[in-house]
Amino acid sequence: MNRIIEWFVHNTVTANLLMMSIIVMGLVSVSSVKQEVFPEASLDMVSVSVVYRGAAPEEVEEGVCVRVEEAIQDIEGIKRISSTAQENNGSVMVEIKTGYDVSKVMEDIKSRVDAIDTFPEETDKPVVSEMMNRTQVINIAVSGETDKKTLKKLAEAVREDLLALDDITQVSVTNTAPYEISIEVSENALRRYNLTFNEVARAIQMSSLDLPGGSVKTSAGEILLRTKGQAYNGEQFGNIILRSYPDGTRLFLKEVANVNDGFEETDQNARFDGKPAAIIQVFRVGDESALTIAESVSKYVDIKQKFLPEGIKLTTWQDDTKILKSRMDLLFRNGVQGLILVFIALALFLKLRLAGWVSLGLVISFMGALWMMPILNVSINLLSLFAFILVLGVVVDDAIVIGENVFTKIEKGMSPVRAAIEGTQEVAVPVVFAVLTTFAAFAPLLLVEGMFGKFMRVIPLIVIGTLSFSLIESLLVLPSHLAHSKIDPHKKAKGWWQKIQTGFSDKLKWFVETKYKPSLDFALKWRYATMASGLAVLLISIGMAAGGWMSFTFFPKVEADNVVALLTMPQGTPVEMTEAAIRKIEQVALDMEQEFEKEGEVGLLRHVLTSVGEQPFKIRQNRSQANKKMV
Repeated sequence: MNRIIEWFVHNTVTANLLMMSIIVMGLVSVSSVKQEVFPEASLDMVSVSVVYRGAAPEEVEEGVCVRVEEAIQDIEGIKRISSTAQENNGSVMVEIKTGYDVSKVMEDIKSRVDAIDTFPEETDKPVVSEMMNRTQVINIAVSGETDKKTLKKLAEAVREDLLALDDITQVSVTNTAPYEISIEVSENALRRYNLTFNEVARAIQMSSLDLPGGSVKTSAGEILLRTKGQAYNGEQFGNIILRSYPDGTRLFLKEVANVNDGFEETDQNARFDGKPAAIIQVFRVGDESALTIAESVSKYVDIKQKFLPEGIKLTTWQDDTKILKSRMDLLFRNGVQGLILVFIALALFLKLRLAGWVSLGLVISFMGALWMMPILNVSINLLSLFAFILVLGVVVDDAIVIGENVFTKIEKGMSPVRAAIEGTQEVAVPVVFAVLTTFAAFAPLLLVEGMFGKFMRVIPLIVIGTLSFSLIESLLVLPSHLAHSKIDPHKKAKGWWQKIQTGFSDKLKWFVETKYKPSLDFALKWRYATMASGLAVLLISIGMAAGGWMSFTFFPKVEADNVVALLTMPQGTPVEMTEAAIRKIEQVALDMEQEFEKEGEVGLLRHVLTSVGEQPFKIRQNRSQANKKMV
């Protein structure tokens, strides 16, 4: 170590190249680092979902959930099985033990579930999938006084436009009923035309499909034949031929049945700011940037609004990147403030040039950490930014120790080069061990298993990476700069700065001589009493924590930006009654906004969303609660 330090002091070009390489690679890596609100990871869970149409929760539990649980309960690698039975659907959540391959266990679960042959006939094919922590970035509300079909078409058009953007790959439309073409056959019509229900069903099945017709070889090449008859809308289904008569007349489906091209009879609808609405959710996947996605969506909404029909409005809301931006702004402000405070504190007692080189260590350390983030598969998110803020206060401690010791050597008359070598070598071991103790405090988080460990690994990786580059900078780069910076300790600062330095220096010496030194002498003289006092304080602190005097909260409760009212009606309540109750709650919120406007407080409420049958905010809240439990 001593030889390496001395070699870098004598080879300034190498030290500068090392410094510039770290800074340049850090700046280059910024563009390739993922930006997301929360780290994306597998939840080590597998979901089994089965649709059982027209079934009550009790029937779903008996016909679906119990059968799935019995089929998969003895698969190796399963930690816990939980199931939820609700009307028309049953879902089974399987938690995988740590150390097992989720994909392999999921394949075993799928094989067992596919082998179940006792499901009721009304059930759809089971869907087995791995649970992922999908990150929602921003929402768009399409609202206006129009019919349900027009609203859904507009929402789907917006979704297609967003998917066409280069930065967005996953968009979904919620709070709208799925499309459905219903064919209602009249019994009187069947009798009139001497038809049977099975005959009508067979005609629809045989007519609404595309079939390959083989191939024909010609001199020009091979021609593939294909018949296209798949019906996609109500008009096409209505023109399906049921019978052809000898006189050339034909009987169409629309003559014996009512073909309704509409929506499923589901209780799904939403209102945004008092108007019917559809909600579009935009997600971030892979290496996509959450900030870029939010920016693209906002620009699209501003442009698209100009081309929409009158009365239709696009509104962006629930933008999670605002939290990420605020955390990044906090890190930037703290970094700048920390850099200024370190520079001022060092400049008050040391030379300005020395203070500048030491402060530069903060920039180099952060650039080095940014360089390593893509290599370590760490993204810019709330946890990594928290780690940067956490390490901000200790990142230049080693540089301060080395810089002060080198300056002391120069003050004693040693040449700058010699002072840089011996001053750094003298404190190199304590500085290294000081950094290693910090490593030891955070490294255990890398060994945590399960979901908690997947997310918390970000913090030690950032802290250890930043402090590692801080150590490299303080031991190899800083001594070279101090050795050739021509620091003259005997040259006094001129003018007002000399008065400030002299004043602080005198006050510090007075404090050391009159306050600190006597206190230190007393503590050393009565060392056993000092140790006993420290131990007593430690025992009192432990007793206060154990006795309940200090409460422990992993995630403290803070005021949110949203007020949520959840309404649960008794099973079987008509949807009209539920909508009426929701409308009352909605009207209360709107009336409250008007009251505040009368008092001069405009814009207290940004938006009001009410939904029936599907609660996107509740789903979002449950996802957030799951993340908190994992972290």
